[in-house]
Amino acid sequence: MTDEVLEGTPQRTALKGLLARGIEGVRKGILGIAAIGFAMRDEGSGFILAAGGFAVAIFVVTLVFSYLAWTRLTYTIGDSDIRVESGILARAARAVPFERIQDVSLEQGFIPRLFGLVEVKFETGAGGKDDLKLAYLTEDDGEALRDLLRARRESAPVAANANANAETGEPEAAAEEAALLFTMGPRRVLTFGLFEFSLAAVAALAGAVQQFDFLLAFDFWDLDAWQKTLAGPGDWLAGLGFAARIIGIGLVVGTLLLVGLATGFVRTALREWGFRLERTARGLRRRRGLLTRTDVVMPVHRVQALRLGTGFLRRLFGWHSLKIVSLASDSGAANHEAAPFATMAEIAPIVATTGFALPDDDLEWHGVSRKYRIDRVLLSAAALVPVAIALPFVGEARLIPLPLAGLALIALHEYLRLRWDRHALGSQQLFTRHGWLAPSLAIGSRVKLQSVEIAQGPIALRRGYASLLLGLAGGRLRVRGMALAEARNWREAILTTIASQDFSQLSEPAKANTITPAAHSSPDYA
Repeated sequence: MTDEVLEGTPQRTALKGLLARGIEGVRKGILGIAAIGFAMRDEGSGFILAAGGFAVAIFVVTLVFSYLAWTRLTYTIGDSDIRVESGILARAARAVPFERIQDVSLEQGFIPRLFGLVEVKFETGAGGKDDLKLAYLTEDDGEALRDLLRARRESAPVAANANANAETGEPEAAAEEAALLFTMGPRRVLTFGLFEFSLAAVAALAGAVQQFDFLLAFDFWDLDAWQKTLAGPGDWLAGLGFAARIIGIGLVVGTLLLVGLATGFVRTALREWGFRLERTARGLRRRRGLLTRTDVVMPVHRVQALRLGTGFLRRLFGWHSLKIVSLASDSGAANHEAAPFATMAEIAPIVATTGFALPDDDLEWHGVSRKYRIDRVLLSAAALVPVAIALPFVGEARLIPLPLAGLALIALHEYLRLRWDRHALGSQQLFTRHGWLAPSLAIGSRVKLQSVEIAQGPIALRRGYASLLLGLAGGRLRVRGMALAEARNWREAILTTIASQDFSQLSEPAKANTITPAAHSSPDYA
C-alpha cells in the first residue's frame, strides 16, 4: 500500500480477514457446540457429527455475512480526515478529522495473528465505544496506515515505511531508531505472576457449577458425599477425628493457593509476554501480549501525568509499576502501562524520557488536615455505634464486638493515612502521595492542567478544609482534605503558571519535555 493509493482512494480491508472472522465465529459458539455434543452423547458417534455440523454451519453463516459486510465497507484517507463507509442494508458514513485522532494502535488477537492480520484502532478521546476501528488489515498495511495518520496528525513528513519498495513489495525500514527503555523476559513475567495471585478462576468455576449443575452426574454441593469420597477405603481419614478436619482444611487452602497462583501466572503471561517499551521518534512504543498482541505508541508530548504504585508484598521486594496518563485510552483503561513490574532504577529513565521528574529530596511535603481524618472517623462512628446499641434489642448482643472492631479498624486506617498521605507543589510539577498499605504517587505537570477546582461539602465548609480537583485532558488528580488556605494558594499558583504558558509549544513534540529533571531524585516515594 503506497501513500498515493491511500490518499483519496477508497480501500477495503484484507480479504483473508473473512477466514479469521469465520473461525472466531466458531470460537464464540463453542459453548453451543459443546451443549449439542453433550445432549447427544448417548447417540454414539452421532454426537460428533452433530457438533461438527453445527460448527461448520456457524463458520459458513459467519463467512457469508462477513463477506457481505466486507463488500460494503471502505475507508478513505482524505486531505484532512479518514472516512469509513459501511452497512449492508442501511449505509453509514463516519469521517474523523486528523486533529481528533489522539492515537492509532494495532491489536492482534490469536486467530488474526495466525493470518498475519491486525486490527487498527483510532483513539479519538470520545470514549471506547465511539472510537473507530478497522478489522482486519495485513500487518504491513496496518503499520503503513498508522504511520501515515500519525504523520498527518503531527503535520510531519510521512514515515519511510509508509511506502512499499517497488521491487519487493515489502515496507521500507523505518528511518527512526528505537532505543530500548524497558523489557520483561520470561523470568520477569513469571515473577510478576507470583504477585498477581487471583481466585477469579475459583469464582468462575463455582458460578459455572451453580448454573449448570443439572449436567453433572452427582450433586456437587452434597457435603456428606464429598466427605465419604475423601475418607477413602475404610474411612481411614474420618478415623483420625479432629486431625482429619485439619488435614481437610489444609487441602482446601492448599488447593485454593495453587489455583490462585496458576490463575495469576496464566493471566500475567497472556497479558505481559514479550513486553517491550522503546523510545522512538513518534514517542514511547509498547508491545506486549502472548495470544493477543498489542502495539501502542504513546506520543511523549501528550503525556499528561504519571502514576507510580506498588503493593504490600511488592514493596517489600522493591517492585513498582508506572502508568502514563495520556489523551488516549489503553484497552479501555484511562492509563497506559509503561512498566507494570519494575524497580525504581528501571522506572527512573522512563520518567525522565516523558519529561517529568521524580520528587526531589528537598521537596517540601505537606499532610492532609487532621480535622478531615477525624471527621471521617466520626462519620463512621455515627453509623456503627447505633448498630452496636441496637444489637441487644434484637437478641444479638454477642455480635456487639463486630461493629466496634470495625470502628477501631477504620480509626487505625485513618490514623495511618494521616501519617502517610502527603502532597507537594514544585516549581513545575505537583505530587500527591497516598496509601500506607499499597502506596502510590501521582505526578502532574502544572502547565498541562486544564482546570483547578476547590470542592467543599457541608462539613468541610464548617471545619475549614477542602478537596482540590485538578482537571487533566486524560483524567483527573485529586487532593483530599487540604487546609482551605493551602488549597487556595495552590489554585492561585497553578492558575498563574497556566496563564503564563504558551500552549502552542505543548503541541510540538520537539518541545514536549519542558520539565527539568531533579538533580537528586528520591527513588523511594513510599
